[in-house]
Amino acid sequence: MIDMSARTAFDEELNLFRDQVRKFYDKALWPNLDRWEAEGVVDRQFWLACGEAGLLCPGVAPEYGGLGLDFRYNAVVSEELFYAGSSAGITLQSDIVADYIQNFGSEEQKLEWLPKMVSGEAITAIAMTEPSTGSDLQAVRTTAIRDGNEYVVNGSKTYITNGQNADLIIVVAKTDPAAGGKGISLILVEATREGFKRGRNLDKIGMHSADTSELFFEDVRVPTSNCLGEEGKGFGYLMSQLPQERLGIAVQAQAAAQRAFDETVKFTKDRKAFKQTVFDFQNTRFTLGALKAKMQAGWAHLDWAIARHLQGKLTAAEGSAAKLFHTELQWEVCDAGLQLHGGAGYMNEYPIARLWRDARVQRIYGGTSEIMKEVVARSI
Repeated sequence: MIDMSARTAFDEELNLFRDQVRKFYDKALWPNLDRWEAEGVVDRQFWLACGEAGLLCPGVAPEYGGLGLDFRYNAVVSEELFYAGSSAGITLQSDIVADYIQNFGSEEQKLEWLPKMVSGEAITAIAMTEPSTGSDLQAVRTTAIRDGNEYVVNGSKTYITNGQNADLIIVVAKTDPAAGGKGISLILVEATREGFKRGRNLDKIGMHSADTSELFFEDVRVPTSNCLGEEGKGFGYLMSQLPQERLGIAVQAQAAAQRAFDETVKFTKDRKAFKQTVFDFQNTRFTLGALKAKMQAGWAHLDWAIARHLQGKLTAAEGSAAKLFHTELQWEVCDAGLQLHGGAGYMNEYPIARLWRDARVQRIYGGTSEIMKEVVARSI
């Protein structure tokens, strides 16, 4: 369990909310984790249950069906989700997609989609990555070319979280291919549109219950009113949302690291070797002591970053630094924890195995660690 006694970003009201989230996960999440991992997707029923419990898109304004709460509530949902060892895509909907629609969408778009996203009736995705492009979003090849009062969308996307379940996809596409980054727009594509196809639910190293898909767009026609915000402003919109997106990943990483640490402490205190517990070996205590110090610094930094984000002051460089630090810490803790489990750590029946597998991609998506270092370096 995440220790709240020394946290500085949360108050009693948020602690009560956290208790509600934990109770909900005890009932609706924990019993289903292994099944979702095996099936490679989370039930839509879980989304509806999350909506009914008030866990989806807490920052959406009341006029669109939300609670109008600040990012700390998103953080609580995310921390407890990743501490549980789940990779359900609800955080993508709450932390990323909802803000794009609320910040840049038309009134019609907000009224159409936000209430359904809050309730869990609609599942959403954002399609950035393509087979030939990764972090370089200006190089996307998917196009949305005007034809009268419609866009004709053509292209393919890959590694798209929620791709198998998504009812609505924000597609990063070029409405003016000759204009480079200034020709990028965000186009809303409903999954019911003719010409839209889902590919494979991709076979990943980890995060097995997070459906991750290929998506194909073959002459998909959508009205020009499906442009999110202004045409040609998409790249700027994407950049403006990066601090929160990367802070959200940092939140997930720190919580998962805490679970890995807790599992390792429990295991090493229980497991005997050479007539003593594994914890009693100096190497174990030194390793865990060093990780404990880093975890302490990590929680303090995370609360600082959350508070700064609430003030509207978290910069792109600071958000990138947070993602870099916490995802690298997550990997260090998970890898050391697996090592201290010995052979048991390599067995899927132990939680550390899943935590280790799921940790690896955290240093890749949302911007690789190498890109994070570059962003931070540019601010020096």
